[in-house]
Amino acid sequence: MLKIPFKHRQINGARSNGHQPPRSAQLIELQQVGKHYQTAAGLFTALAGIDLHVDQGEFIAVVGKSGGGKSTLINMLTGIDRPTTGAIYVDQTPLHTLSENEMAVWRSKHIGIVFQFFQLLPTLTVVENVMLPMDFGHLYSFGEREQRARALLTQVELADHADKLPTAMSGGQQQRAAIARALANDPPLIVADEPTGNLDSKTAGAMLNLFQQLVTGGKTIVMVTHDPDLARQAARTITLADGEIVGDERRLAA
Repeated sequence: MLKIPFKHRQINGARSNGHQPPRSAQLIELQQVGKHYQTAAGLFTALAGIDLHVDQGEFIAVVGKSGGGKSTLINMLTGIDRPTTGAIYVDQTPLHTLSENEMAVWRSKHIGIVFQFFQLLPTLTVVENVMLPMDFGHLYSFGEREQRARALLTQVELADHADKLPTAMSGGQQQRAAIARALANDPPLIVADEPTGNLDSKTAGAMLNLFQQLVTGGKTIVMVTHDPDLARQAARTITLADGEIVGDERRLAA
């Protein structure tokens, strides 16, 4: 497996009163995180003061009915949205204290996101799509970026498709390209939002095998899914309902 060392930059911020930083082994810690929205019908609670601890190298599936809080939780972890109450630490960084600019810089280096609909830019080649996070993060020289992007495409078995446009590939191939893009800056955390929603069962199984390889290589994966069979392949399943964690199941390694 390709492993390219990358030294993550710590972004410091003032911690909220009453909240403690996570233990070093924990990649993710949510402390009494709540998210509330004001709607025409009144106050809506998307997350109701949840606590969650995720160690480095875990593979977690997040499940639950629509409206249960899965998307909100993902948005908290990726810094796309901010908590109304509580504290969020990812890779020792207090996300709840960062400015928008700090969050953008931090996100580009610490989190890789895999979307259900791939989100590849159609006018760029596959290798150019994979290079984009490196361009934004300013982590490598241009020559190094292309070399790394092609190495990542080799890792996901797309080396022969590097110079194609995304539309020339199947859905499964596009999703593998999206995974390569998510790995571009060697982030410790991969967040996948319904990554198999547009894939057939065989292709979904191949993608899951790739996720398992990444976890074996030290990555942490948090995957939202509606597929119970897919969720059972993760080492741990978090079940959300009405903004609360109602289940936390860990499985013994086979």
